[in-house]
Amino acid sequence: MENDHNDVYGGTSAHCRREKKGDQASVIIPETAHEVSNDSWFQVGIVLSMGVNSAYALGYSGTIMVPLGWIGGVVGLVLATIVSLYASALMAKLHEVGGKRHIRYRDLAGFLYGRTAYLLIWALQYANLFLINIGYVIMSGSALKAFYILFRNNHELKLPHFIAIAGFACILFAIATPHLSALRVWLGFSSLFTLLYLTIAFVLSVEDGVKAPPRDYNIPGSRDNKIWAIIGAVGNLFFAFNTGMIPEIQATIRQPVVGNMVKALNFQFTVGVVPMHAVTYIGYWAYGSGVSSYLLNNVHGPAWLLGVAHLSAFFQAIITLHIFASPTYEYLDTKYGIQGSALALRNIVFRLIVRGSYLIMTTFLSALLPFLGNFMSLTGAISTIPLTFILPNHMYIVAKKNKLSSLQKSWHWLNIVIFGCLSVAAFVAALKLTVVQTQTYHVFADL
Repeated sequence: MENDHNDVYGGTSAHCRREKKGDQASVIIPETAHEVSNDSWFQVGIVLSMGVNSAYALGYSGTIMVPLGWIGGVVGLVLATIVSLYASALMAKLHEVGGKRHIRYRDLAGFLYGRTAYLLIWALQYANLFLINIGYVIMSGSALKAFYILFRNNHELKLPHFIAIAGFACILFAIATPHLSALRVWLGFSSLFTLLYLTIAFVLSVEDGVKAPPRDYNIPGSRDNKIWAIIGAVGNLFFAFNTGMIPEIQATIRQPVVGNMVKALNFQFTVGVVPMHAVTYIGYWAYGSGVSSYLLNNVHGPAWLLGVAHLSAFFQAIITLHIFASPTYEYLDTKYGIQGSALALRNIVFRLIVRGSYLIMTTFLSALLPFLGNFMSLTGAISTIPLTFILPNHMYIVAKKNKLSSLQKSWHWLNIVIFGCLSVAAFVAALKLTVVQTQTYHVFADL
């Protein structure tokens, strides 16, 4: 290997370390330009819960409950909650392997498998985060359009226009927020926004449900379409609870990192998931199989109250997008040696140009194919299931192989096989549904 500090994976740093596992090729790991070991478990728990209760939660009545029905939807969400907690805790326990912390998913993969896996998992994770960010831009644009329609329904502005406005707002926020730990004050605002739109959606849905005639809860569509929709909804189930970036979030937590991360995960999957479950069930109960993939499109109430809910969803989506964009920002900041004050002119200009370019591309693709439900399914299939369920189980086998019994190894291999099959099936279903929609709607559709 070369003796200089050139990062063979695209970054250059004055502080790099080489990791080697057995006879695997050495992987050069750059030291991060962002903060590490700074946040309490409670702050991290709030960050994780924000992801669960983001504006995406307003879509689960339509994207999960409608294709699965009452039994499938409720049982599926409960099981997905339990399984996701287990898989996330498994990943958290791998944060300290081989006597060192692995603050990036790809770093852990490189340590356990070598250079090729480092590159492949890096690509997989960033594809996952990119798709999630596309979904957030679509969601924030949809919320802004719904707000506009409340007061001026003249159809002069279309969904792509609102997506462009949302993308611009995301750029401003990315410039103002240098790294994940800097979200501290924004977590309070995000929690307030989350409370507002979930409470308003819940209360108004209850009022509508009480007044409405009996609803139709039958799963819509032909037999073949139902099957594809059910498989796609399975991808949504696991998308709802998982980030695909547990190591990166865990990197921000104080010592002891494993114990504190487990506390944060327990908070996320108990207190943190209650609002999402509640609004999902009540939305489906109130509107049946006619519920929208954006619940606030169904509810009735005072325009000012609905306006508060739409704007809250808009702003919360922008803040939460930053969580899922932070690994990309961390890579870019580390690669180009961004250090010192976040307010330094050089650093501000860097964030404007580099992060702005990334978000412009994200916004363009969001406006091009604004099919939110399919993005959930596609993201869950392509990357969330592999990153959150398949790889953690295999990594655990590799890291703990001498300490696991045959029964324990068999259990993890069973998880790998089951979730591997689910991932393939969900990918095919999401791809088929996306193709069908692109035949119905043109690009830059006004949905």
